[in-house]
Amino acid sequence: MISAIFHRGPDGCGLWVDEKAGIGLAHRRLSIVDLSPMGHQPMVSASNRYVMSFNGEIYNHLDLRRQLEISGGAPTWRGHSDSETLLAGIDAWGVETTLARCVGMYAIALWDKLDKKLMLIRDRMGEKPLYYGWQGKGEDAVFLFGSELKALRAHPMFEAAISRQALALYLRHGYIPAPYSIYQGINKLLPGSILTISAGSSDVSIRPYWSSMQVIDGKTNERKRVIAPREAVEELDKLLKSAVLQQMVADVPLGAFLSGGIDSSTIVALMQIQSSRPVKTFTIGFHEKGYDEAMHARAVAQHLGTDHTELYVAPEDAMAVIPKLPDIFDEPFSDSSQIPTYLVSSLARQSVTVSLSGDAGDELFCGYARYAAVAKRWRQLSRLPMWLRRMSGKSIAMLSSQSSRYGSGHRLYRAGQVLDSSTVEDLYREFVSHWSDPADLVIGGQEPPTFLTGLRSDLSGLDIVERMMALDLITYLPDDILVKVDRSAMAVSLETRVPMLDHRVVEFAWGLPQVLKQSGGVGKWVLKEVLSQYVPQRLIDRPKMGFGVPIDDWLRGPLRDWADSLLDEGRLRREGFFQVEPIRRKWVDHTSGRRNWAHHIWSILMFQAWLTNIKA
Repeated sequence: MISAIFHRGPDGCGLWVDEKAGIGLAHRRLSIVDLSPMGHQPMVSASNRYVMSFNGEIYNHLDLRRQLEISGGAPTWRGHSDSETLLAGIDAWGVETTLARCVGMYAIALWDKLDKKLMLIRDRMGEKPLYYGWQGKGEDAVFLFGSELKALRAHPMFEAAISRQALALYLRHGYIPAPYSIYQGINKLLPGSILTISAGSSDVSIRPYWSSMQVIDGKTNERKRVIAPREAVEELDKLLKSAVLQQMVADVPLGAFLSGGIDSSTIVALMQIQSSRPVKTFTIGFHEKGYDEAMHARAVAQHLGTDHTELYVAPEDAMAVIPKLPDIFDEPFSDSSQIPTYLVSSLARQSVTVSLSGDAGDELFCGYARYAAVAKRWRQLSRLPMWLRRMSGKSIAMLSSQSSRYGSGHRLYRAGQVLDSSTVEDLYREFVSHWSDPADLVIGGQEPPTFLTGLRSDLSGLDIVERMMALDLITYLPDDILVKVDRSAMAVSLETRVPMLDHRVVEFAWGLPQVLKQSGGVGKWVLKEVLSQYVPQRLIDRPKMGFGVPIDDWLRGPLRDWADSLLDEGRLRREGFFQVEPIRRKWVDHTSGRRNWAHHIWSILMFQAWLTNIKA
């Protein structure tokens, strides 16, 4: 199991087993802090009560050491790793008090020898992955857990039964939202949660120790209404500087991704002003017009004086990544920016072991253009009475079934779905869906509840745009963006850090009035004001670009034969997962150039490629 995730920790390997208790922990080490053997894991606490396998970083661990020393709770330190600090805190303060004091990203397996119980813990925002679940039956059943599915799949009791419910969710989102995974019986631990299971028991209990929803619910506090714009800029600047400085601590070479956009430029600017030498920055460029941000990154790097590396990638280099994707991501995942994310990670790994990233700026500071688009559509729709919208939706749906197979039918169908939306959350789900009817496409598939449907918390206290931001913070950010970054980077043994996900920054951002994030329909006002202190306005004021590749053109050209093979009608029927006709219609439409179905087709292709990989 641990060999299967060698890439997550090529610098060392450790095992700890208590056969009598029926527990085994394993760890692969990517040495970042304390490169000596004193940082070896699994690690036993000084009290000998706890054994831990820990993936991640505790950025404020030196502060925690000082607190332990002042209070008299510090052991005789063996080394200077954050793993040792974490265990000392748990010995002295207990698990939840220690977690409340920690600033970091982590997935933790903690065995309590005294109480004979295992705790699995995931960081507040979900930066580090953690899978778990029972496999096997009766006396042979085993509780498995690990950082990636490939570790679980290596166990002889792993059953590998594909969940058609999760497959339906995947076709809607392009990713599988937590707590689900592509396999039956295997779940993802939700961010900010502690799972506990006792020896000899099959019962699993899960409780939150920190919650994004609690932060979002606290948005209506008094401070939110009185903070002045300049004060907000100064406080955000201070918080981000502190987060960046803490995340620059490493005993190995460190750098940053730089796209030239607002988010990454802000992180790099705050790194550079706190560094005594030029920060190493990395950018991938594309020759295709509309996909290249390298020139913008170069201008920011020159202004800040970073040690900048850029690599222009030919289409064949990008396409060479595609065969690796099923193994990298372990379950179907169809955000095509996975390709440039892997490429920039590979570039950075040639020079550094740790790279800071500007992710989460869009979700925290209202950066996505879709927020304004959906809000405008909802204001139009909400003027119509619900009975009229539903009647119109049904009429349009009937028309769509009789319309041309070459696209107009789908447009009518989508319009009918939009009209039938009873809340802005329903409309947003429809807006971000890849396939809007995935349960009809997956044979035997039915979508289980998610935060976008049945598990939704009450967002009625928020305005329209804030509701969408909240949904993205809980779903899209951890299940798409952070998955993409973690898997792409760890595939090349590169650690990524996301300063904007310091929980103090998240809490501050959600405590700001919306007008300080979105002004005049344009997002990120307060973040742009922070950046403008370090970078001239001419480098800030430009249209937002996505981090994408021209998948639509590639599917009509160099990838066509590969896609044709995976979408072969006979093959799809034999495998038995999908209704074949809708997929084939979209493929014919796309290759003919009549419509652009790249998102829909790419999600099917990534499942097909994944399925082929696990059968190999």
